[in-house]
Amino acid sequence: MTRSALPIALIASALISQASAADTASTDAVETLVINGCPIWPYTRCPGADLRHADLLGKNLAGADLRGANLTRADLRAANLAGANLEGANLTAARLQKANAPAANFRHATLVGADLEAARLMRSDLSGADLTGASLEFARLNFAWLAGAQLVSANLQEAKFATVNLRGTRMEGCVTRFTIFPDADFENCQGCPTGW
Repeated sequence: MTRSALPIALIASALISQASAADTASTDAVETLVINGCPIWPYTRCPGADLRHADLLGKNLAGADLRGANLTRADLRAANLAGANLEGANLTAARLQKANAPAANFRHATLVGADLEAARLMRSDLSGADLTGASLEFARLNFAWLAGAQLVSANLQEAKFATVNLRGTRMEGCVTRFTIFPDADFENCQGCPTGW
């Protein structure tokens, strides 16, 4: 090797080793979050998982199976729950502000005191869910099912209940300022607004 080629070879070798080290560091930084044995990623299968107080801020849990999971006081702000199955899950006092949950299954879920402000719940199934003291302020619930749900002392300000099924729902003591219910089904609903 000539004298002029030696420094070029050393520089090239140093650059390659730095690039290799950077690739290794970036690979290590993208580790999967696992909470109590439940991997946090789309379509995860964690029925009955213990995710109390879990920091799931902005996480992608689209299509996740979280049936019967304990998500008490979990932080799910801006999380993607599209098509997720949360049937029978405990979401007491969970933070779901701006959560994206179209077509999610919340059947018989406990959402007591949950904050769903500005959540997107279009076509979601909340049948039999307990939303006592929950905040649904500015939530979008177009085509959602709330048959037999409990909406007691809930904040429904500016929520959009367009073409919603509220059959057999119990609604009392709710704040409904600027809330709209176009084409909603109020059959056997206790306390639902009239004149829509």
